[in-house]
Amino acid sequence: MKCYLGIDVGSISTNFVLINEAGEVVYSLYIRTEGNPIKAVQAGLTMLKQSLKEKKIEVEVAGVGATGSARYLVGAITGADLMKNEITAHARGASHFVPGLRTILEIGGQDSKIIILEDGASVDFAMNLICSAGTGAFLDAQANRLKIPIEQFGPLALKSKKPTQLGARCTVFCESDMIHKQQIGHKTEDIIAGLCHGLVRNFLSSVAKGKNIKSKIVFQGGVSENPGIKKAFEDALQEEVIIPPYNTVMGAVGSALLVRDNPPEHTRFLGFDITERDIRCTAFNCGGCPNNCEVIEARIDNKIAARWGDRCGKWSSQKPEI
Repeated sequence: MKCYLGIDVGSISTNFVLINEAGEVVYSLYIRTEGNPIKAVQAGLTMLKQSLKEKKIEVEVAGVGATGSARYLVGAITGADLMKNEITAHARGASHFVPGLRTILEIGGQDSKIIILEDGASVDFAMNLICSAGTGAFLDAQANRLKIPIEQFGPLALKSKKPTQLGARCTVFCESDMIHKQQIGHKTEDIIAGLCHGLVRNFLSSVAKGKNIKSKIVFQGGVSENPGIKKAFEDALQEEVIIPPYNTVMGAVGSALLVRDNPPEHTRFLGFDITERDIRCTAFNCGGCPNNCEVIEARIDNKIAARWGDRCGKWSSQKPEI
């Protein structure tokens, strides 16, 4: 079976999707990055290889696409044929499942984004990379304070009849407000629903500020697994919000589809045995000019796989040793 592999490595999760030539998902995987993208990629490829073996599925990987904040690193250590930013990858993936969509709301653990599309192409976007009040980290912090598993947040929020109004614009001040509302007798499910509405207010007033949100509206990313947030978006926007298939790994889906759309004549994929090789990543400052660029260097079995980060191409244009 000829397949295309998409890999999305972010600060919180590392995702893998294998699709066939028809664009159908053959395999998907969501694992934690845990601060080590190299190990996460090796672990994910090991799990993919094992799963295919157990299912007795033989595949020919005809192309690999990488996205996410660590896409250049992933591209170097796996031999990716295509490296695209998250906006392009998420837009391509979501459009595959929801034709005619106009707005993508994407909330992950550490960042959030909104993408506006016209005729399947992204025409505007915005990201929140600084404040965590509009991300999954915000909910995780409050779940920890309430001693409630984050998986229970959504179902509990849906039980609320009157969500609590919280000053949830900042995680620093949210705890004291929550404690106060608990002390005056607000129910736990009302507080949790209030937190969901607070996250949505933060998202719409910061990330989505000034954006023309039109239906069809798609909600994806790890936080889209929380039905309380979906309802809060629908209440705020007065529009249906669609949770597409593979909503938590959409960046990887989009990467696989992008490389399938423009397949290489011969893939650069280094194979699944990359999981058994010694991969290291270091950095050095060039010092060749006043820019003093920080150059990132990836090595596989002590051989240079790739260098990037220089503005002039002095290092990145050099032929790799593998």
